[in-house]
Amino acid sequence: MKNQKTSRFMLALLVMATMLSACSGAKSGIHSDHVIHNESIQPKAGGIATYGYSAPFKGLFDPAFYEGEDDYQVLEFTTEAMFTLKDDLTTVPNIATWQESEDHRTFTFKIKPGVLWHNGDELTVEDWKFALETIASPDYTGPRYYSVEMIEGAEAYHNGDAQEISGIQVLDPYTLRITVTSARVNTIDNLWPYPMNKKYFAGVAVKDMPNSDQVRKHPIGIGPFEVTSVQPGKVVEMKRFDKYYRGKALLDGIQYKVFDEKLVNSLFEQGEIDIGLASRDAYESLEQLENVNILQAPELSYEYIGFKFGHWDPENEKIVMDNPKFKDKRLRQAMYYALDREGIIDTFSYGLGQLIETPLPGTSWAKIPDAEINTYPYDPVKAKALLDEAGYTDRNADGIREDPEGKPFVISYDAMTGSKMNEARTAAILQNWRDVGLNVRLNGGALKELNAFYDAVERDDPSVELFNGVWGLGSDPDPSGLWRENDLWNYPRWTSKRNEELIREGIGLKSYDKEYRRQVYYEWQKMLNEEVPMIFFSERESITAVNKRLQGVHVNSVSNIIDPYKWWIQEDDNKK
Repeated sequence: MKNQKTSRFMLALLVMATMLSACSGAKSGIHSDHVIHNESIQPKAGGIATYGYSAPFKGLFDPAFYEGEDDYQVLEFTTEAMFTLKDDLTTVPNIATWQESEDHRTFTFKIKPGVLWHNGDELTVEDWKFALETIASPDYTGPRYYSVEMIEGAEAYHNGDAQEISGIQVLDPYTLRITVTSARVNTIDNLWPYPMNKKYFAGVAVKDMPNSDQVRKHPIGIGPFEVTSVQPGKVVEMKRFDKYYRGKALLDGIQYKVFDEKLVNSLFEQGEIDIGLASRDAYESLEQLENVNILQAPELSYEYIGFKFGHWDPENEKIVMDNPKFKDKRLRQAMYYALDREGIIDTFSYGLGQLIETPLPGTSWAKIPDAEINTYPYDPVKAKALLDEAGYTDRNADGIREDPEGKPFVISYDAMTGSKMNEARTAAILQNWRDVGLNVRLNGGALKELNAFYDAVERDDPSVELFNGVWGLGSDPDPSGLWRENDLWNYPRWTSKRNEELIREGIGLKSYDKEYRRQVYYEWQKMLNEEVPMIFFSERESITAVNKRLQGVHVNSVSNIIDPYKWWIQEDDNKK
């Protein structure tokens, strides 16, 4: 079970992912590719690009303390991590390289010399150690303790029983040794990778850091742009950091600016915004603008329809599968076949959609090919046959099926408010099930507000039987946190003996062989695909609108701010 600080962070991710689900479409083809770059024109230096965001930002401008993407977007310009992710979600060295001991418990990291902070200090491993200690501190109230808790001695330090973390050892200014409590194949993926300038935070207590000038007003990093001014909740001005270790950025600066979502079309058309995430509802109008390119990339999230198999036992911190309503997998499979997912995406998501059949991102190296699993195409005839076989038949010729004992069979369904299409979309889903004879009704007769929805789902409100949600994901395929019997966020409250075995095996010693680990996750996905503990509806999609004057933009499933030091303006004197 993850601690409460992790819980708050995961809830923030969940809320963020859900908000995106309400305003972003699922995956379609890449429009204008993942990259914008006019190869016929030589990149040139100069100019300021404006990054637009449609909600006020909180202003927590340090990786250890930010909570949502509002602040994270700024950090993408100003900070960098020790490791980075490739497009296939593989973790690779960035500022730090590492060697791993034979027992997989000790990691020796080497960082690049000569990397400078925005205030001129040189980055050393003391800064990384300081960040790890800050997050492990008893006074840390942020959401990232989970990314240091695997370090030997972190728990004692966190509980106030030790003055230092025994598993962290500085060998020299550029070499850090970290020992973890046990071998885990994804240690690097989970270890906190961002440094904090130890000298800059001198004298600031950990409990005071979130509201300090170092975080709120004058944050510094090691990235290509440095913050020059902050208008709380409205604007962050950044200028090029000329001593950036990879070389000077092409742009003179970045303006991060909050805008009214209702004005997004006109602001892009007028050249007031150069780049920003676009909502699904704004997609069609933005696509019509001659001066705008649209880039799409799958998000690390998926939409699903979950079945409730039981409840959470808080005393024993595990799920209890005590709801027999969906025990027959033929019923669950039939409900999968009955959904015209592609038609629903085309009709209510502007055609922006990619069907999925498992909970791993399509860009993941561990995602099983669709050819090896059932893709559950829209097939109401097959759905009806499965329901007949399972004993769900229409005994009184009213068009609605009874359960195998001949009793009325009604399923309650929960979904969220959000996009202007959500009500019509929900009606279409319910109609798909009614077309095969299933009486599925909207719980309470109306969509729920986001917080009310997840409150009901998490506390296992007895009226919640079937629910349409969204989950954000990490880069590593390990499903721990969502799919084990002791995971609070296992909202369907489903597990099995084989499920638990495969999840453990996926991070076990044999899985240090990546191909072996891939096959473990292939088997896990095949099992879910057959058992259908939830209906995997679609892979989420980020939509980035980019003014055609801005070149060098690359997006992937992790971010739409990748190597911004390579961005450049083609026509600085013509904002359109």
